[in-house]
Amino acid sequence: MGLTGADAPAGADPSPSRLSEGTVAAPVPAHRDHWEQQVLTDPQLLGDIAFAVGGPFHLMYPARVVDNIRAFQRVFTESRISGTVCYGKKANKAACVARACATAGAGIDVSSTGELTAALSQGIRGADLLVTGPEKSDDLHWLAARHGCLITVDSIGELKRLAALDIPTSVLLRVLPAASASRFGMSTEELDHAVSEATDHSSISLQGFSFHLSGYDPLLRADMAGQLIDRCRAARSMGHPATMISIGGGFGIDYVPAADWSAFQQQVTRRWFHSGKAFESYYPYSFPEPGPAMLAAILERDDLAGRLRRTDTTLAVEPGRALLDRAGSTVFRVQGGKTRHEHGQPYRILTVDGSSLSLSEQWFDSEYLPDPVLWPDGPGTPTATVVGAATCLESDMLSWRRIPLPRAAETGDLLIYPNTAGYQMDSNESPFHELPLPPKVVLSEAPGGRYRWALDQSFQ
Repeated sequence: MGLTGADAPAGADPSPSRLSEGTVAAPVPAHRDHWEQQVLTDPQLLGDIAFAVGGPFHLMYPARVVDNIRAFQRVFTESRISGTVCYGKKANKAACVARACATAGAGIDVSSTGELTAALSQGIRGADLLVTGPEKSDDLHWLAARHGCLITVDSIGELKRLAALDIPTSVLLRVLPAASASRFGMSTEELDHAVSEATDHSSISLQGFSFHLSGYDPLLRADMAGQLIDRCRAARSMGHPATMISIGGGFGIDYVPAADWSAFQQQVTRRWFHSGKAFESYYPYSFPEPGPAMLAAILERDDLAGRLRRTDTTLAVEPGRALLDRAGSTVFRVQGGKTRHEHGQPYRILTVDGSSLSLSEQWFDSEYLPDPVLWPDGPGTPTATVVGAATCLESDMLSWRRIPLPRAAETGDLLIYPNTAGYQMDSNESPFHELPLPPKVVLSEAPGGRYRWALDQSFQ
């Protein structure tokens, strides 16, 4: 039976626009890179990996990470400013990503001794590590200072603990944005105190200031950076180097075409979702100025780039998700399915060999919207499909919405969720039911236009 909307009259044309008015979600196809297309059209690769791994797995393509880093670096070059890119490591634990950062000349933002040592093991030098987080442990302070890392300080107390180590240490002071209720950063009064405190300790070298903002507004980031240029100049007058501003992350990425995202937003209804599930918000899956374009917009605001040049100030950015754009996918095997009816229409409920914890958007009480791809491709009738996990929890659903798959999925088929490297893969994974965590499988180019694969070093 073809896909039809619940309100469609008999014989109505089941076109995508008509389908979205009924019980089947509007399609939200992801942008697809060349490497992804090659993987999907290869008749053996995905099947061979699934057979070898014996469960769900994450595909990683680190060459794309290198490309993303270099795109940010080009913005700095074209703007004629000194800039540095530090990958926010929390976005993905894969060793191949850290190695890609070393290859492309990027640093890494770390927040634990585990992340720090993992970055060092992949060739990142201590001087290229930015250590962030609130009230960091004494062990992390000591290790970071010993390796010459740049440490972001979140409070006056933390600054005093660093000074007590009596190890030469370079620091940034984290700023609490005006009118923010964040638990991170220091107020204006605390910053003034911290600058004076740094002056009193010869082991502390104040390199500048940092901040983080929620949301994806480039203008707010530009305005805040402009304010900190003035604070750097004031700190220099007190004898501090103060040559750097870090504006953090929050660089959006463009997952899906704008028209498809707009159609989803305008037409979404609870009727699209299994058991009438509803979500209050979604990530902005279409982004008009993603990643490097957003950085360019920040630098253009009120001639921020010119002000940075004239004051010899370096701008640091800490992208996580944006450096992982189109650098990975998550693959599940279909274990079985059943047919159910809702609003008088049939749909399939699949069970796959994994958990929704491998799609961490559920962590934010939302749903990961780029449509999964059914592999292998083949003929069949379009079939409304929701996707459940292999656990005993009613709430463990990878996709609550009825996705218009091109055919009915069968046991042994694979579902590939695209562009999951940024936060989705492993931010929230757990060996619930003692199910093994999905390994990361690293793809690299091989002669003849094909790909080789190996397990990521962090898994082995």
